[in-house]
Amino acid sequence: MYQTLAIIFGLALAATGALGFVPQAFKDGLLLGLFAVNLHHNLIHLATGVIALLCGLNSASASRVFFQVFGVIYAIVAALGFYYGDSPIFGLVANNFADTILHVGIAIVSLLIGFVL
Repeated sequence: MYQTLAIIFGLALAATGALGFVPQAFKDGLLLGLFAVNLHHNLIHLATGVIALLCGLNSASASRVFFQVFGVIYAIVAALGFYYGDSPIFGLVANNFADTILHVGIAIVSLLIGFVL
């Protein structure tokens, strides 16, 4: 189950990262009219998606560790999102409230998969 979930997360994150490069996916400068993204944000999603896919294709253990580490990292990113508000995190990664709430949800789901499932 860990591997399947890692592959699903990987595909979703990689697709999200790729979608960030499609001009038609933007409305008023926001991805899907909701999320603030930029080059750095898109590349992070692509890289995270590839890592998730590699873990999912490798083993259940690697997949579980991915969710544990990923959950902690995204919890930190969510906290930074609340701190920075609608400003780019560290002046580099586009951010807005919708991103922050999404990152909270991803962190919770990832931590539950990694530590509870």
